Amino acid sequence: MPQIIPIKDLKNTSNISEICHTTDEPVYITKNGYGDMVIMSMEVFENLNKKLEMYKSLAISEKQINDGEILDAKKSIKNLKEKYDL
Repeated sequence: MPQIIPIKDLKNTSNISEICHTTDEPVYITKNGYGDMVIMSMEVFENLNKKLEMYKSLAISEKQINDGEILDAKKSIKNLKEKYDL
């Protein structure tokens, strides 16, 4: 369940830090009842970025497959063996 706290609670930084590290998910900050910011631990941020990079790579791969920019694995290995006399 996401943590949602008002911006006035940011005064207690150690408490916010503890929440970020114990929940392992972003903490949403509201201002005047509306979403304003998101705070998260470095670990959660790095994991999120890793996932985004993976999804980006998958999207590129899917586009290459759809565009026909793929090579047959067996043919590629055969070509490499011939090229390097393996």
